[in-house]
Amino acid sequence: MQDQPKKSDQDIDFGVLDEFLGYRLRRAQMNFFAKFGEVCEDLGISPGLFAVLAIVERNPGLTQTAVAQALGNDRSAMVAAVDKLESKNLLERRPAVNDRRSYALFLTAEGGRFFDNAVKRVSCYENEMAKCLDGDEEKQWLLNALERLANKSL
Repeated sequence: MQDQPKKSDQDIDFGVLDEFLGYRLRRAQMNFFAKFGEVCEDLGISPGLFAVLAIVERNPGLTQTAVAQALGNDRSAMVAAVDKLESKNLLERRPAVNDRRSYALFLTAEGGRFFDNAVKRVSCYENEMAKCLDGDEEKQWLLNALERLANKSL
């Protein structure tokens, strides 16, 4: 796994990009997502699908719309994600109690086992990646800083 952008046969000066927080965050995300793809390749799941499972696992019965809002996804992307998870028998839709036009989401028994396995894999690589930080205190600081940035309104 690479910590730096791919080297080319030419020296590249990233200039102002190296000073931009957003660029650095994107590079880190790409690194994490690439590793996610490696450890979960045989499961056929993306970080986005994993996130849907994670939200539903902790909040059974949420509507598709609520899950989409929690993850910052649009409704059409959520429908496609739920369709894929449902086709793998990991998730099921049931009519929502308060609104028959909406669907509530639940993990299937197979989905629960699948999610537990995926969490173990993702936790292992996350812990490995976190070794480049100076311990749990720096990791917690980074998580807090990222939370503030994620919730910053413009």
